[in-house]
Amino acid sequence: MSYTFQWRPVLRSLPEMLWGASVTLEIAIMAMSVGTALAILLALAKRSNLKILSRLAGIWIEVARNTPALFQIYWIYFGLGSLGIGIEPYSALVFGITFNNAGYLAETFRGGFSAVPEAQIRAARSLGMGAVPTLWHIVLPQMLRVTFPALTNQMVWSILMTSLGAVVGLTSDLTGVTQQLNVVTYRTFEYFFVSACLYYVMSKICTIFARLLAWRLFRY
Repeated sequence: MSYTFQWRPVLRSLPEMLWGASVTLEIAIMAMSVGTALAILLALAKRSNLKILSRLAGIWIEVARNTPALFQIYWIYFGLGSLGIGIEPYSALVFGITFNNAGYLAETFRGGFSAVPEAQIRAARSLGMGAVPTLWHIVLPQMLRVTFPALTNQMVWSILMTSLGAVVGLTSDLTGVTQQLNVVTYRTFEYFFVSACLYYVMSKICTIFARLLAWRLFRY
């Protein structure tokens, strides 16, 4: 093997890659936060007795879960662009991951809602609690406790899914920065190895933080 490893250029570029990693985390956190909120609404709509709400939520869930995430980002960036609606790569990636997260988590939350005993809901209503307070104080905390491991997995998936920003020309995230550095130096193995390590570290930190958060919130 005649390939000679050169790690100095990578070490000099490490601050740029760390900045790209921070952008990656920013995108993942935004997409996860909004996606979780939308997923709760979709799960409630799916369980609703109003057929129009249930069907619309079902369409969103089916499209998000049964088409590639790459295609969803393409539809948002190139599809809307072809209709004259310009959108930046950063925003297209956030919207795409949010759409995907909401669809996957909606089904997870729907199962979580079903795990909450109906008797507790009836007891809360019999004590005079309205529908919204019952949902906020009784149903949501128990649902989130059941689905928290799935939420953690989805957050890790969101971090990794940000790498798809490369297909729409995003250059500020970790993958985009790595590609730009690789074009200049041609040190493909070294740069992408370090980039993969940074993705791994971010995913592990996310998992550890989630475990600590779960211990703090759900230890009783």
